[in-house]
Amino acid sequence: MKSEMNIVCLDLEGVLVPEIWIAFAEASGIPELKRTTRDEPDYDKLMRWRLGILKEHGLGLKEIQATIAKIEPMPGAKEFLDTLRKTTQVIIISDTFTQFAAPLMEKLGMPTIFCNTLEVAENGEITGFKMRIAQSKLATVKALQSIGFDTIASGDSFNDLGMIQASKAGFLFRSTEQIKADYPQYPAFETYDELLAAICEAL
Repeated sequence: MKSEMNIVCLDLEGVLVPEIWIAFAEASGIPELKRTTRDEPDYDKLMRWRLGILKEHGLGLKEIQATIAKIEPMPGAKEFLDTLRKTTQVIIISDTFTQFAAPLMEKLGMPTIFCNTLEVAENGEITGFKMRIAQSKLATVKALQSIGFDTIASGDSFNDLGMIQASKAGFLFRSTEQIKADYPQYPAFETYDELLAAICEAL
């Protein structure tokens, strides 16, 4: 008999929606902002570097939110989530920020998301960021397990590996060739149908 105590934990960017910073890099014409957690495992270092670039160019939250308003979920992402949520509980665990994620959650049918918060000055300058908890993806999965849930996790980047490794089943989704080569023990999928089948099998 399948356990009813499962929660599926999914990454957001690169899995359900395009990478926000890549979209903003293209919209603003600042190619350096294309660097993501696929390239830089240290998220704190990455974010401080991004905030420095924004300050240098005089860009703030308003400009990034204008780009986010034009971002649509990846083709098939909402249908995948809808189907999965009829089967089991799903939480999106992301290192993004509530100020970025809110409009995207509406487009995905308002799934539950755990993410972080930006510190924003009155003039709209992003002055800092507040992480919900250190190593938030891994810490969240361990917390869910501590209250009796089994977790199944999927993501595409370095910062997803902790929750994938700690879960009873973990899958890479549209990841880089480097990560797939370094972690061959985790099945790697490119389509939502494949991922859905693997999650349902693991439930």
